[in-house]
Amino acid sequence: MTAVSARAAGPADLRERPGVPIRLDGLTRRYGSVVALDGLDMDIAGGEFLALLGPSGCGKTTALRAIAGFDQPDAGRVLVDGRDITGVPASKRDMGMVFQAYSLFPNLTVAENVAFGLRVRRRPKAEQTARAAELLDLVGLADRAARYPHQLSGGQQQRVALARALAVAPQVLLLDEPLSALDAQVRVQLREEIRRIQLELGITTVFVTHDQAEALSVADRVGVLRSGRLEQVATPDELYERPATGFVAQFVGTMNRLPAQLADGHVALLGVRRPLAGAAPAAGSVVALVRPEALEVSAHPAGNARVVTRTFSGASTRVLVALPDGVEVRIDVASASSADLVPGAAVTVTPAERPVLVVADEPRGEGA
Repeated sequence: MTAVSARAAGPADLRERPGVPIRLDGLTRRYGSVVALDGLDMDIAGGEFLALLGPSGCGKTTALRAIAGFDQPDAGRVLVDGRDITGVPASKRDMGMVFQAYSLFPNLTVAENVAFGLRVRRRPKAEQTARAAELLDLVGLADRAARYPHQLSGGQQQRVALARALAVAPQVLLLDEPLSALDAQVRVQLREEIRRIQLELGITTVFVTHDQAEALSVADRVGVLRSGRLEQVATPDELYERPATGFVAQFVGTMNRLPAQLADGHVALLGVRRPLAGAAPAAGSVVALVRPEALEVSAHPAGNARVVTRTFSGASTRVLVALPDGVEVRIDVASASSADLVPGAAVTVTPAERPVLVVADEPRGEGA
């Protein structure tokens, strides 16, 4: 695949400026008694790749549709580059959108599908042809231009859909779970390709997904939604390492829940004290939230915990350990040092020397 660092020297309408910023200002959307968006506020930087993540019904797709203009909010505003476009029709918003369903025209060739937006805009035929060729080269399908959608694999069809969305050089690219219908290996390849293209073009991109690995691996920042509200928006590493709320901590990645007590700004768990991370619940019993890699386990004849199962994953191994009180925890260890951690082995478990996040001891909520 050829490099495209000089793409701005191509068709005249290709933008050389960075992507435009987007602001969602108090977006509210109701469907009868259901509140899909509840005063959603969010800023997206120009050229940023933002992923929206959350459980089903959290409002992430509604937010995307509000940006696109397919769904009109009951209150609030959508601003692009400082301009209020809340009342602007979707066809006038200068945005490209890729859906979960590829929605290609079966009677048009691949090249004709890509050029469709330019054809609707009555651009010269020569420009349509050149732009389609350029975008197909960009997505690695230059040799498939004369084929029809049914002659392509699912991953190739989604590449065509991406090229079609980019053909009109939109200000914003919107992706609505575009990879969920693909098998795992193709999904990984295509998400990396989308990220590469986004970085080369510098286009502001909003990507809705239910797949945590997908969101954390490609986005500059990830916004976690719950019941129409933004719980946290942060870089992937900050979201994982320093979740702002108990919901984010339990929704993003694997999290162990351990009975704990609070005392003098510290958390007492597994027989040791650790610093408290974040704010403590107002009162009552607490549960410590601890990642699998933040627990240390070692075989010991006098250990009062027992290994239940072990799962080898190459460089790391996940061990399921039953604690004396019956609580089971998942612990990630280096495979090279896990030979003694076999099912039935007596072990000791200790939290690593790092601050611990706690939540009130109550049933886990939505998406946990």
